[in-house]
Amino acid sequence: MFETLSHFALQQYWWVIISLLASLLVFLFFVQGGQTLIFTLGKNELERAMLIGSLGHKWGLTFTTLVTFGGAFFASFPLFYSTSFGGAYWVWMIILFAFVIQAVAYEFRTKPNNFLGQRTYEAFLIINGAVGTILIGTAVGTFFTGSAFTVEKINLTNVLLGGPTTISVWKGPAYGLEAALNVQNLSLGLAVFFLARVLGILYFMNSVDDENIFMRSRKQLLINSAPFLVFFLLFLVLLLTSSGFAVIPDSVQNPMYWRIEMEPYKYLYNFLQMPVVFVLFLAGVVLVLFGIVISLVKVGNTKGIWPSGIGTVLTVFSLFMVAGLNNTSYYPSTYDLQSSLTIMNSSSSKFTLTAMSYVSLMVPFVAAYIAYAWRALNRQKVTEAEIKSGDHAY
Repeated sequence: MFETLSHFALQQYWWVIISLLASLLVFLFFVQGGQTLIFTLGKNELERAMLIGSLGHKWGLTFTTLVTFGGAFFASFPLFYSTSFGGAYWVWMIILFAFVIQAVAYEFRTKPNNFLGQRTYEAFLIINGAVGTILIGTAVGTFFTGSAFTVEKINLTNVLLGGPTTISVWKGPAYGLEAALNVQNLSLGLAVFFLARVLGILYFMNSVDDENIFMRSRKQLLINSAPFLVFFLLFLVLLLTSSGFAVIPDSVQNPMYWRIEMEPYKYLYNFLQMPVVFVLFLAGVVLVLFGIVISLVKVGNTKGIWPSGIGTVLTVFSLFMVAGLNNTSYYPSTYDLQSSLTIMNSSSSKFTLTAMSYVSLMVPFVAAYIAYAWRALNRQKVTEAEIKSGDHAY
């Protein structure tokens, strides 16, 4: 089946897979967002234990999706992996550290004779929730604004010839951390952070059976929705009014050779030239807002996580589509335009993508398992009695 597809079609297929995994990951960031609120919504040890217990049911899904997303990106577009992770390593090392201490916190927070103390592990959860979401959002922002690097693919042939073997060279002064100095990148990072908090609040309203926590959650939902909308709208305005990195055939005679050029309003045109993606984006934004609004105006509503969660998936998926499809460089270089990465020049071979595509057919089964596990874990809300009994303590 996949053997009949062209290399370009397989590259597009895998960009869709990567985009879907990224969108699911951002939705699952409700765990990270919820972690930053444990002291805001929980006013005593029992309430904080209920909140952390609720998140403890799901943190593994976020961690697994992050690993799957990274592995799929590495296998399908290895040049991006080597360029970004080999150059912007401070950003990725900090992100990795943030997720490692999250796993440690859930494992050891309530263990007896804990020499670091419970508060230390709770601080780890807050660090993971803040640093992880902001830096990942900021890193994704560079998909639209670019980074300073060069790529010399010819060095691949120098391994046996004794010449230079470094393919990608990072030119940024802070090895990735400079991305946070860009307003557009930072606005996306902060939008992801506050969206994660909004989703975390909606998740608590749905999964924790406690009136005090529920009422505090409604109040915090309004407080966190406002900055989310401000930063998201700022990012969106900057995105749609900025020039983008267009992939243009070098000549009619040689359509396989490409060059990168700056194109005004490139991402706006991508939305308009891919109407299905534009409709998905609008639907996603509306669903996110709908989930927030019904949770604020309808007293006792606990279902806002579902429209907002689905909306998050659609919105992030659409943004990844406009970042990499329609002849667009998804990882542009501001130092050397022609070093910019596209789905055409950074992917694995046709054989590798074909073999991986058969493996990707397992994705629906994995999704079905996640849905089953979610339903089983959320069959009953977290209660004081459950926490006091010691079941599912984290």
